[in-house]
Amino acid sequence: MELRQIRYFQRVAAELSFTRAAKALHMAQPPLSRQIKMLEEEIGVSLFERAGRGIRLTDAGRYFLDQTDLMMRKLSETVQATQRIGRQEKRRFGVGFVPSVLYGYMPGFIRRLRMLDPNVEISLAEMITLQQFEALKTGRIDIGIGRILLTDPEIERLVLWDERLIAAVPRESGLASRSGLTVEHILSETLILYPARPRPSYADHVLDIFQRNGAAPERVKEVNELQTAVGLVAAGVGIAIVPESVQGLFRDEVVYLPIVEPGFSSPIMLSWRKNDRSEFLQATLALARGVSPHSGSDPVVS
Repeated sequence: MELRQIRYFQRVAAELSFTRAAKALHMAQPPLSRQIKMLEEEIGVSLFERAGRGIRLTDAGRYFLDQTDLMMRKLSETVQATQRIGRQEKRRFGVGFVPSVLYGYMPGFIRRLRMLDPNVEISLAEMITLQQFEALKTGRIDIGIGRILLTDPEIERLVLWDERLIAAVPRESGLASRSGLTVEHILSETLILYPARPRPSYADHVLDIFQRNGAAPERVKEVNELQTAVGLVAAGVGIAIVPESVQGLFRDEVVYLPIVEPGFSSPIMLSWRKNDRSEFLQATLALARGVSPHSGSDPVVS
């Protein structure tokens, strides 16, 4: 299998037409068709099938397209990194993070991370934990900071600590004057969950906590962003369950209250590729343990 065959396949998949693909590739259609046929023969399955007067991807073709897209993206990033090293430019170190850690752990960690090596450029990307796993495996990021307890044979994880969860309540609500809320109090109002997608996510973590407490929210509103959830709380729409550090997102119309029930916490985890043995990653892991508010205790690696 040759790299050019994969590029030919991706162009045909994008155009769903050998004629248009050949034109875009500045080649004649017959040799393009032969290359795709040779690719299919080598793989042993059909990647395209007839659809009326055109073509479409088979199930195998769609899978092959998804995987080759990831592979080509990784190849491009590898080439760019190699060029930077060859030109003695700064090395890029990608960090994916969930938005809620910006209000507590993240700022101090990133400040110290930038000081580790002046020849390393820190690149930041906001993404939920599920997206971080994909980005780690394709090389888009080098570490992820998330909250969901997912497992993957290619990813190693360091649980830094459990952060307490609290309730964001409208100041105008009758619950706002309480010193703490129970599950019953929370479920008497609409529960605002985030993010709505993709799943699983922090929203599922919150729902699991309610389930472990023998409760199931009946009135739920889903939004995609933490800031949107807090904004809807301020508008009196309902209650949101947020990490304790989010109290830094101050709004006059919102009151933050403790939850007097067991299990309302959210782990903050650092993830990385198991096969990454780079010196900068090892320094990053040591730094992450030191920045943790519970750095005196042993972290959990999963």
